[in-house]
Amino acid sequence: MTRAALDAGHQVAATARDLDKVRQAFPDAGDALLAVELDVTNGEQIAAAVSATVERFGGIDVLVNNAGRGHQGALEELTDEEIQAIYAVNVFGLVAVTRAVLPVLRAKGAGTIVNVSSYGGFQGVPGFGAYTSSKFAVEGFTEALRGEVAELGIAAGVVEPGDFRTDFLDGTSLTASAPLAAYDATVVAQMRGLSGAANHQQPGDPAKAARIVVEAVESGAFPERLFVGIEAIDTVSAKLDRVRGEVERQRTVASSTAIAEH
Repeated sequence: MTRAALDAGHQVAATARDLDKVRQAFPDAGDALLAVELDVTNGEQIAAAVSATVERFGGIDVLVNNAGRGHQGALEELTDEEIQAIYAVNVFGLVAVTRAVLPVLRAKGAGTIVNVSSYGGFQGVPGFGAYTSSKFAVEGFTEALRGEVAELGIAAGVVEPGDFRTDFLDGTSLTASAPLAAYDATVVAQMRGLSGAANHQQPGDPAKAARIVVEAVESGAFPERLFVGIEAIDTVSAKLDRVRGEVERQRTVASSTAIAEH
């Protein structure tokens, strides 16, 4: 995402826990890049990152919330600590950063907030309940936020990526619960095997996805959901068809619950 924004001529405050990695990745960015240390679970670092960005660039036009981690495990296998760790980054960290940036955007009456979700934020994935439910929360927050800030001149939307060739399935980004033997013959075990086989074999090009996101921001009309990757389109389309069918099958019964006026 940083590369796509820089290539498009934008100034970027790139946040990371390891600033050396940022500097090494973009050695020729010059003054267009500000590397800022940020752990999204650290409120003091969030405030400092926002202040440093405003001081360097004079304001903030776009916030991209891309920090996240994954976790694999059936609901019964999950510990409280594992669930809390996922939500601390994927949900509460995202909300905290957004709250910190919103006053800057409100002051200028313009801006765009981009929250990176997943097609797993629209369709739950067996064996990834903690992760996908955290992305459902991101989408719910973003839908509400979109309505809250539209009249303030601010746009908000989510990106729903498909399967892209990133480090997401590495051990540094994806953790796993201790498996229960009861799930060895279920889809949960199958998903464990698929995740390992898919690592660094995903079909999507993240550079192409990042360019699409930048172009959507530049259009001035960022959508409620931006789908990138055919897996996202196929997964969302299949669920929409299924839910439409359920709605129609239940329409008569659902409509029969009104209080009868005498």
